[in-house]
Amino acid sequence: MTLSQFRDAAIAGDFLVTAEVSPPKGGNSDRMVKVAKTLKGRVHAVNITDGSRAVLRMSPLAASVILLQYGIEPICQMACRDRNRIALQADLMGAQALGIQNILALTGDPVKAGDHPKAKSVFDCESVRLLETIGKLNSGVDSNDKKLPDGSTNLFAGAAVDPQLDSWSGLQRRFERKLKAGAQFFQSQMVTDFDRLEKFMSEVAAGVDKPILAGIFLLKSAKNAKFIKKNVPGVHIPDEIIDRLANATDPLQEGMAIAAEQVRLARQLCRGVHLMAIKKEDLIPNILDMAGVEPISKS
Repeated sequence: MTLSQFRDAAIAGDFLVTAEVSPPKGGNSDRMVKVAKTLKGRVHAVNITDGSRAVLRMSPLAASVILLQYGIEPICQMACRDRNRIALQADLMGAQALGIQNILALTGDPVKAGDHPKAKSVFDCESVRLLETIGKLNSGVDSNDKKLPDGSTNLFAGAAVDPQLDSWSGLQRRFERKLKAGAQFFQSQMVTDFDRLEKFMSEVAAGVDKPILAGIFLLKSAKNAKFIKKNVPGVHIPDEIIDRLANATDPLQEGMAIAAEQVRLARQLCRGVHLMAIKKEDLIPNILDMAGVEPISKS
């Protein structure tokens, strides 16, 4: 495996598989590394979150470097919530120097949703402006169009998309702005409505040559599904899925079966899947097996 595997596969038009792993909440990265190792050979890259849900965790930059030491390619998420444009550019240049190639540009979840609700938000820019900034750094200038005397970056920047957004016009406008700003790939929020995903792919993303990865979430039980539906903004979980989990003899196994079905559906519509299985990341290879997704070639 080369450390440019994700970018190479994206450019080649391969079906992409990524998975999300949270950095540790503390200085010990052993669990993160153990989880990420189970994904080697099954995903093209591992997403390292940046203060997801505004919950404090280790810097995604540091966590990404740790994974690189084990031959695991990271997609380093970078959110605008906590840093101004000076700090964001500093981290992007640092990512380049440290061998991190993939960046997912995010605006960031609101502070009040997390574990430090009294913290000050920054939001000096948002995801579209961050994508534009990465494009400038890649061309050898900073956000003020001043030349970088010590070399440009060569970062592969992606963005988030939510095909189930209530506002169809808002979804289209935001997607087009991110494309124009230089997004090279898109990873979606959790998808449960595949008719909606098909409509998005055929009406909004038609003719777009950038890979779009459908977000697939492992629901572990009916209780878990109800909690997410109630507490995570923008998430739509149909009652029939909750009923399947509630009536199952083994809810976790049923959740894996549902996720595998969704991977198969996504494979017919878009160029990849992004798998999220909080605290059960080691089950992702099993889900991929159930969905008939072959291991990734290591050649």
